[in-house]
Amino acid sequence: MTILILGFLIPLVGTSLGALLVFLVKKDINLNIKNLLQGFAAGVMLAASIWSLIIPAIELSGDNPYTCYIPAAIGFILGMLSLMVFDIYIAKKQKNVNMLNLAVVIHNIPEGLSVGVAFAAAMTGDAFIATTALALSIGIGIQNIPEGSIISLNLIPEKPKYKAFLYGVLSGIVEPIASVVAYLLMYYINPTMPYLLSFAAGAMIFVVVDELIPSSSGKLCNIGICIGFVIMMVLDVMLG
Repeated sequence: MTILILGFLIPLVGTSLGALLVFLVKKDINLNIKNLLQGFAAGVMLAASIWSLIIPAIELSGDNPYTCYIPAAIGFILGMLSLMVFDIYIAKKQKNVNMLNLAVVIHNIPEGLSVGVAFAAAMTGDAFIATTALALSIGIGIQNIPEGSIISLNLIPEKPKYKAFLYGVLSGIVEPIASVVAYLLMYYINPTMPYLLSFAAGAMIFVVVDELIPSSSGKLCNIGICIGFVIMMVLDVMLG
């Protein structure tokens, strides 16, 4: 039971560690640094969408090359459309921050579900599966460090640092909740995972192309995209 609780909480710990970075920056972020950070966020989200979400969604959909992409395509389109609808109704001045936060939270839900499913499978008593489930939780926790920082840093200077940190932590709370739900309802959640993963990918990529990249400019943004993409790609491949 201790390992189970630990496995569910590790991703939240990673998000919280990332959110702590907000205390290392000044109240007013320089425009160049902001462009770099937004580019970094875009790069992280693009890489996470591909390696953490779309590729696993296709792999979970079977080996038939003519049909395995269908759940991923459907989920991706629904994710994009959902964020488009949200985009219409959200307040303009808070648009970027709220859209970004929502996309990261949506992305965290299927990650939490995958951890819950992995630990539910591990309860069969297979030591290898249990070790794999714990490794998955640790990997997601490490991946969540840059994601937690993204939310908190993008709330500066609109929010005080302690509130920015709190919002960053709260964005990760959905993961242990989703893990518990998936653990209890594994046989109902598991078949829908390809759709949930690709839905989150669609939501994240919409934010990247509609908000983060258009609101940034210059070579620093491009450098940030490159750095964020490579770091997240390496983490996903090594720890996925």
